[in-house]
Amino acid sequence: MKQFLVALIAGTLFGAGLAFSGMADPARVQGFLDLLGNWDPTLAFVMGGAIIPMAIAWIVQRRLARPLADAHFSLPETSLIDRPLAIGAILFGVGWGISGLCPGPGLVNLAINPLPALAFVAALLAGMIAHRVTS
Repeated sequence: MKQFLVALIAGTLFGAGLAFSGMADPARVQGFLDLLGNWDPTLAFVMGGAIIPMAIAWIVQRRLARPLADAHFSLPETSLIDRPLAIGAILFGVGWGISGLCPGPGLVNLAINPLPALAFVAALLAGMIAHRVTS
């Protein structure tokens, strides 16, 4: 129950941050990716602003024996850049560029603008199921 509550609070806070910062707006993300057109630097500032709290979180994590709501940390076992990672990153980037959405903003948009977000979230779920079935 503690894990569920922590995940719910963290997800709600993350979603609120995406909505408040405007990063749930696909046009803003696509504007950032449009380097030769009407470029919108907002995403760079949001990502840059995320570096400070994330750096603090990594420092705190290193000092903890275990997380507050789990038995152990779920960290990647390797830092190897292999073919599946590269293909996944390319697919993620292409999908993000085309739709202007990634999983977080896609879910936020289910609450803000549900109809356009439904196709994205359906494709997201289909991809997750396909990965689980083929792995």
